[in-house]
Amino acid sequence: MNIVVVTGASGLIGSEAVTFFAERFDRVLGIDNDSRAAYFGPDASTAWRRNALEKHAANYRHIDADIRDRAAVEHLFRDYGKDIRLVIHAAAQPSHDWAASHPFIDFEVNASATLTLLEGVRTFCPEAVFIFTSTNKVYGDRPNTLPLVELDSRWEVAPTHPYAERGIDETMSIDQCMHSLFGVSKVAADLMVQEYGRYFGLRTTVFRGGCLTGPQHSGAQLHGFLNYLVQCILRDLPYTVFGYKGKQVRDNLHSEDLVRMFWEVYRNPGRGAVYNAGGGRHSNCSVLEAIDLCERITGKRLTQRYDARPRKGDHIWWISDVSRFRGDYPDWAYRHTLEDIVGQTVDAVDRRLRGLGPAEDPAC
Repeated sequence: MNIVVVTGASGLIGSEAVTFFAERFDRVLGIDNDSRAAYFGPDASTAWRRNALEKHAANYRHIDADIRDRAAVEHLFRDYGKDIRLVIHAAAQPSHDWAASHPFIDFEVNASATLTLLEGVRTFCPEAVFIFTSTNKVYGDRPNTLPLVELDSRWEVAPTHPYAERGIDETMSIDQCMHSLFGVSKVAADLMVQEYGRYFGLRTTVFRGGCLTGPQHSGAQLHGFLNYLVQCILRDLPYTVFGYKGKQVRDNLHSEDLVRMFWEVYRNPGRGAVYNAGGGRHSNCSVLEAIDLCERITGKRLTQRYDARPRKGDHIWWISDVSRFRGDYPDWAYRHTLEDIVGQTVDAVDRRLRGLGPAEDPAC
């Protein structure tokens, strides 16, 4: 039997992975205790995704456990280790602001639990592939030291800079800059995953995501930029723009495109590999441009508020250079544009607000 383990299985990336790999593995074991609702309130609950997965994926088993529970995690690996071929670690505490108020929980979830999972793999299934969803926040605020140019609707890196053509690559330093406590806990996990690949020889890969998004996100003000923006427009709620005149730039990667990256790695794994993963020059926008696009697609106006104080450690300009990944895995390519992502998100949020549920299945 071939088994894939997915942490954060009811979240955006985890549930996309469950849907994708359920068609390719004998069994999918998903770990998720809906901590997102505890972090960000009931509107951010992922329970609806769990219900959809259990309904549509016959070979999916949900494990309602906290990844900080070492005994529970070790029990899972002990019971299933001989059949585990792939571990996708997508669970996290994902917010800068929440981490500052709950530093111990943030570090335990993001860093310590990652160590527990790595030890589970090393002890019980050392030939399994281990994929970790890290974040571009491991680079801290170093991208803000780039030579940036203010344009009408966005900031851009100076056109003569090496990052201008394709974005920021993996050679940017992650040291001696401000990260936020969330960024630090993810750095610790990121490096640990690399080290288990280099020191112990495990088949580990790190993906440093930009804005990972898609129609199945349970967005909240503290995390889930595009989804939360769409929610505010459709629910007639005010949306607050924090700092940089709303011209800060993010690249946006559809969760399905990211999971197809996972598939490429599973078929040809590295050891301690690191890749930036984002929309790159293919799919990116400033906050102002995102608002304009959402208003055009929904036909509604957004009520905006502006707070001139930017979030600590926030990036002014981030576009991921995915050249390293595409060089190692040339069969992979983007399937979703920014317009696709927003259009799908508008449809999905509208259906949920009207109580209709997913249009077809958990992947829609």
